[in-house]
Amino acid sequence: MEIASKIILAIISIGLIIVVLLQSGKSAGLSGAIGGGAEHLMGKAKARGLDALLSRVTTALAILFMIMALVVGYFIK
Repeated sequence: MEIASKIILAIISIGLIIVVLLQSGKSAGLSGAIGGGAEHLMGKAKARGLDALLSRVTTALAILFMIMALVVGYFIK
């Protein structure tokens, strides 16, 4: 069970890295930090299509990663 959980954790880790790298940047330097922040506060910027899907997959994989890290930590004595 210990080896299987480590393998699953490694697969989830690689998947999480890939999904994070596939996401587009949210700002374009300092101008994006100033102008983009106002759009997010006003509700004008919404994730659509692939960005929304990647955001959901990232959240799911992050939760799975945390759970599996706790499971692996529990099995290692």
